[in-house]
Amino acid sequence: MNWRDEWKPLALIIAVFLGCYYLPVGTERFNNAILEAFHLVKWYAQEHVILCLVPAFFIAGAIGVFVSQASVMKYLGPKANKILAYGVASVSGTILAVCSCTVLPLFASIYFRGAGLGPASAFLYSGPAINVLAIVLTARILGPEMGIARAVGAVTFSVIIGVLMHLIFIKEEREKADAQVILPDDGVKRPLWQNGLYFASMIGILVFANWGKPAVESGVWQAIYQAKWLLTSLSAIALGIILVSWFGVKAWKIVSSVLLVTVLALVLPDQPLVPFIAGVIALSIITTTETAETSEWFSSSWDFAKKILPLLLFGVLIAGALLGRVGHEGLIPSQWVANMVGGNTLSANLFASFAGAFMYFATLTEVPILQGLIGSGMGKGPALALLLAGPALSLPSMLVMRSVMGTKKTVVFVSLVIVMSTITGMLYGAIFG
Repeated sequence: MNWRDEWKPLALIIAVFLGCYYLPVGTERFNNAILEAFHLVKWYAQEHVILCLVPAFFIAGAIGVFVSQASVMKYLGPKANKILAYGVASVSGTILAVCSCTVLPLFASIYFRGAGLGPASAFLYSGPAINVLAIVLTARILGPEMGIARAVGAVTFSVIIGVLMHLIFIKEEREKADAQVILPDDGVKRPLWQNGLYFASMIGILVFANWGKPAVESGVWQAIYQAKWLLTSLSAIALGIILVSWFGVKAWKIVSSVLLVTVLALVLPDQPLVPFIAGVIALSIITTTETAETSEWFSSSWDFAKKILPLLLFGVLIAGALLGRVGHEGLIPSQWVANMVGGNTLSANLFASFAGAFMYFATLTEVPILQGLIGSGMGKGPALALLLAGPALSLPSMLVMRSVMGTKKTVVFVSLVIVMSTITGMLYGAIFG
């Protein structure tokens, strides 16, 4: 036996053994952290998997099947027009009001279809970071200068990070571009405007089903919130009509599904999740029992789900154990975090960026969390640093990113976000602190 090859497994076994041997079972903080881990993963499963991830998986699967590789390469590929590619990717968050986890299936789909690393990275950052409602909420609660700084910083970050990712891995990007030259132009089964409406209906379901309650009781955002399930239903009906008209799905199956969901919505008006789940099940059955095209769509969606969902749930479980939920303690005391982000020092901004990158923020929750931290003495610079790093990254999203683009690219992407957030936080704190 060559022990030079066995030291790594031996070291791992010893480390796991020592961890088990000295496991602090019975201490209040450890026991509470375990409970917080399961509380957070339960909340995530109830609030995000069905409403956020399931629609995102269907959209990602549709991109993989119905968007030609040639089209992705044309607009987002390594040889695409850079202004167009980064322009589209950097403002995508104004449409997709999603968190750092929900954007992952969409990122994986366009990346695997041939998108360049630069535009794909810009999309990965901008998707959760440039959320119009979140930016408006930031301006209203934390001040207009913070809201403007977040908006400008997020758009700028997405482009700069995308360009830097492209330059850092330019050799691989050139090899990828050369390989794509020989790819044949994929056939397009339906015109662009039909595919556009098809994706718009699914994005409508994703956006309106997850529309958060605004801080004020009046205005456009509140009106949309009040009508969110009506708008979600209209988007779903539009999707059904499209499936019948352009995808060859039998009309009676769509009509039966609509009637079932409508009855459940009327019988259980206070439980909108039930008719939503029924609609998802109906769509799954329809797509798997209809044409080969729709069956391929479901298979592609399921492929993304089984690859991404376990990593996300495991990441949320670990994040819950370390940091707990809002207002609850994990292994890391929240007071430590509050003490580390006071003032506008380099260490405060770096810690805020680093902590924000590993924490999990559901859409819009970062604002009340920051409001509490600012009340505990957090500086304005670290607050902006956390706003720029937090919503775009999380420990669960890092695990999935690694499975999509590898360890090296993931480490570089995360490092760029943390470093740029730190520098921006220090500049903002120096001006407005």
